[in-house]
Amino acid sequence: MPFLENFNDQTPLQMIGNVIDILLVWFVIYKLITVIKGTKAVQLLKGIFFIIIARLVTQALNLETLGWIMQQVLEWGFLAIIIIFQPELRRALEQLGRGKLFSSSTLNEESERNRLIEAMSKSVSYMAKRRIGALISIERETGLSEYIETGIPMNSDITSELMINLFIPNTPLHDGAVIVQKNRIAAAACYLPLSESPFISKELGTRHRAALGISEVTDAITIVVSEETGAISLTANGDLHRNLSLEDFEVKLRRIWFGAEQQQAATSWWNWRGKKNG
Repeated sequence: MPFLENFNDQTPLQMIGNVIDILLVWFVIYKLITVIKGTKAVQLLKGIFFIIIARLVTQALNLETLGWIMQQVLEWGFLAIIIIFQPELRRALEQLGRGKLFSSSTLNEESERNRLIEAMSKSVSYMAKRRIGALISIERETGLSEYIETGIPMNSDITSELMINLFIPNTPLHDGAVIVQKNRIAAAACYLPLSESPFISKELGTRHRAALGISEVTDAITIVVSEETGAISLTANGDLHRNLSLEDFEVKLRRIWFGAEQQQAATSWWNWRGKKNG
């Protein structure tokens, strides 16, 4: 085969160069995907793939008219992409000129994490000082769709102002849990399963039982602000952390939500049973 003959004729240095070339191409493609991830360009890529598949189908079935239309769309589509996404392309070129094209994804991700932690911290601090009861559950690996369906759909950005307003007493959505999914407020006034464990302290109310209940059946993180005392609590994988200071709350939320450590759900149920402050 010509390919094998050409491959055998290459020197070790040429083969290493080819491997490096392939790895660099994949790296560039990966970084470009991470840059456009979460933007409207993702929908554009889906459309392009659909058109390419349609073009291949028309070729296979010999559909000349439809195939000609698909070919024109592909040929002129790139010009349309340049016009439509001119601001994004200009920003990418500016980042390339500053040497920030490949670092922007990491920076944006870290910036978004800081924004989410700050929004949660500000809202929890405000509600704790004023003893406004709150129940916020954050989805991780285990889906919370069945619980989201019990509430009122929101699909909103997470801001401290919105989070506070949702739990203001005597408002339509204050009773129930707010569920966060994919870094957005998915729904409010949701119902969470109550824990039926006999080992839960008698002083814990419905919100804490719901927070423990959802943590026993999913890996969600749930934040509780007590309406009676203003105390801040957090549950994850069956662990209940009570009476947290704002600083401790931020540290634990960041570590569990974004940290690399993954707690073992199989042993967590036994751990919270023996906690004096949890």
